[in-house]
Amino acid sequence: MDVNNLRKNRIIFDPIYGFIQLTPVENEIVHSPYYQRLRWIKQLGFSCYIFPGAEHSRFGHSIGALHNCDAILKSCGLGVSTDELSEYKSENSKRTYHQNLRLAALMHDLGTFPFSHTTEMSYIHFSETKKVGSDGNYLIDDHENLGSFIIKNTDFDGGITHILKKYGFDPGVISNLVKGVDPSILANQVLHSEIDCDRMDYLLRDAHYTGLKYGAYDRDYLLHHFKVMEIGGHNILTIKHNAIHCVEDFLVSRFAWYSQVIRSPRGAKYDAVAEKVCSYLLAKNKILRYGDLLDLVSNDPLKFYGFNDIYFMNTVQENYIEGTFDKDKDVKDMAETLLLQKPIYNIKLEAFNKQLLHQDDLNNYNKAYKKAEAQINEIDVVLKNKGKPGDWLISDLPKKDIVFVKSKNKIVKQSGSSNVLLERDPVKISYDNGDVKLLAQVEDSFMNRLQGSKNFIPNVFCNASTYQLLIDEGVISE
Repeated sequence: MDVNNLRKNRIIFDPIYGFIQLTPVENEIVHSPYYQRLRWIKQLGFSCYIFPGAEHSRFGHSIGALHNCDAILKSCGLGVSTDELSEYKSENSKRTYHQNLRLAALMHDLGTFPFSHTTEMSYIHFSETKKVGSDGNYLIDDHENLGSFIIKNTDFDGGITHILKKYGFDPGVISNLVKGVDPSILANQVLHSEIDCDRMDYLLRDAHYTGLKYGAYDRDYLLHHFKVMEIGGHNILTIKHNAIHCVEDFLVSRFAWYSQVIRSPRGAKYDAVAEKVCSYLLAKNKILRYGDLLDLVSNDPLKFYGFNDIYFMNTVQENYIEGTFDKDKDVKDMAETLLLQKPIYNIKLEAFNKQLLHQDDLNNYNKAYKKAEAQINEIDVVLKNKGKPGDWLISDLPKKDIVFVKSKNKIVKQSGSSNVLLERDPVKISYDNGDVKLLAQVEDSFMNRLQGSKNFIPNVFCNASTYQLLIDEGVISE
């Protein structure tokens, strides 16, 4: 190994933060086929069909997450200098901790699927390789487990495992950090919590590239107020009380972003169609399955490099031309809709109205969900009796909650912990007198009032012929 080369850092100019410096191990990882693949995966899936500027990639976002991770650690006194980070033979535990977290932030999206979460949901539902891991939890076919597999199973020249070992880092430790199960609660908070390095980046980055301002918050002020506190023998990450309104701005921005962009009908419609088409291709064995991906990761990195947005669109196009969809006219129309950005219609009925519900009121949630399902079933009957082969309807009901913060009751119920301050996700607020509270418990925070709220946004999409049929049948009005 060329020791002189190890001292060379790479400087990247980022449109959000300016200059970002990578250490030698990070630089080598970035130049691996596993990481370069992220250049060709859009951060916001098919949102580029609605916001033409949203062409940014998981590559830039992941480097931004690393930069925010570094800033958080330095802001609360847990970071070391850039020069010390680059010391290959340093045995300073603080340096190792700092570099481990930077590496995990850099690689947190290493296993991202084409068009990000869009096609990932198809693989999760298909569940080809579902099994129980060594920790007793199910290993599902998602991006975190695929990324973890890459980190631990590529011990050859150019592989991530090999690079990490060469520089003295434990792939198992990095993998646990990526999955959010490291023994250090604080480390998991930096990478996976209601205010973490990932969310701090994508709110600003997505707002920048879409041209929307929903993701705005005062990053510098927020960073200045991170503080480490000891609770029950563990270090945890808190935010000082005098930054509480900055914290609330961040959480409101994220709530608005998911409600108005990610889950809004115009932002979600092409992703919903892409998920349906991907599921069809998986069932027909016309697209790489999860088991194939694991094989490529271990045996053919450059072929795995090709598992990206271009691959997905080419696969849809090739199967369209070859006639794979011909027997299923509805899926054929969906494929054509993706390829040519044909119009998609959002069905507006009372059952599909947005609602602000309470996280702890499961009965009310189930009532709203069942009402939407019942309405969808009624439309399905109309389609079955009056529709043509090319007509289609896609129900895109919520798969996860859109919340400001988790309610205390939900945190207690999900964790069963006797000390909620040791839970990874919720924001903790610290005071000058040493007290620490969940943000949801702080009396002068309006999150104390909003902690139970969640936005229920059911979307139902269809093509033009289905929309006209529903008008003709009196199901919807023009």
